[in-house]
Amino acid sequence: MTTKTGANDAAGPREPYGGAGRGEGNETMRHYTIQHDGVTIPVSRGGRGRPLVLCPGLNTTQDELGELAGLLRRDHDVVTFDLRGHGRAAAAGPYTFEAFLGDLTAVTGHLDLPEPPLLVGYSLGADLAVHHAARHPVAGLVLIDGANPVPEPFVTGDALPEFRAMWEDLARGREADRGTPRQVLLTGREILDLNLEIDAIRAGILCRYAEIDRPVTMIMSTSMAGNGRDGRAARFNRNWRAGVERLVRERPDVAVSWIDADHRLVFTHAPRIARLIQAAASAPPERASR
Repeated sequence: MTTKTGANDAAGPREPYGGAGRGEGNETMRHYTIQHDGVTIPVSRGGRGRPLVLCPGLNTTQDELGELAGLLRRDHDVVTFDLRGHGRAAAAGPYTFEAFLGDLTAVTGHLDLPEPPLLVGYSLGADLAVHHAARHPVAGLVLIDGANPVPEPFVTGDALPEFRAMWEDLARGREADRGTPRQVLLTGREILDLNLEIDAIRAGILCRYAEIDRPVTMIMSTSMAGNGRDGRAARFNRNWRAGVERLVRERPDVAVSWIDADHRLVFTHAPRIARLIQAAASAPPERASR
């Protein structure tokens, strides 16, 4: 169980894991680990400008977000990290939403920043960002294809066998990444259980949005579930768009940009997403939804 502690207690002492290096813009990169809840969490920091924390999603590592992080470092002091069971982080359960939220809070709580960071989250990382921002100061939120108050859950009884098989295949495919910065150590069953939990959390996420008084930008895919012809993908994609429309009705100030892509948009459209994040960071707080 994750308990609430002070920043230093939550994070523990910092220990270098890769020393200093050079990033894309020839800026100095710092790599270190923090200890939280029995988990070793690797953190990387580099760039120049206002602080930005980039939170990865389920089955995503900071190494895989390297292109986007490198682009953002041109204008921001960027912090990236791995969630437990991902990348260089320790394999330490439980793999629950609250445990991952504790990882994010430990990382941000240990940072010595001159001002609250812009918090950017992808997929599950977007949901974590919303819940974190409801409890802690942030400069604003940029949510990439996640934190969507969809009107219907995705993992329903008729789709459960297909999802179970898909995530078992995903976990097996990840075995080739073992021992690399891109490894993901969760089993197919753990991924399924997490997605069931995420469905339940998104059912109530509008309440968390109501607690946030900072600018919110969403960068969403038009075909989150792909362009399959069996009808199920189209239904999932309609549900995805309906969730965003539901949020904007509740929060007309939320800015939304749609990208013609599937859920992999953070990898396939990194330059465009970086430009949208920079625009969100530069926008006045009173900007309207577009």
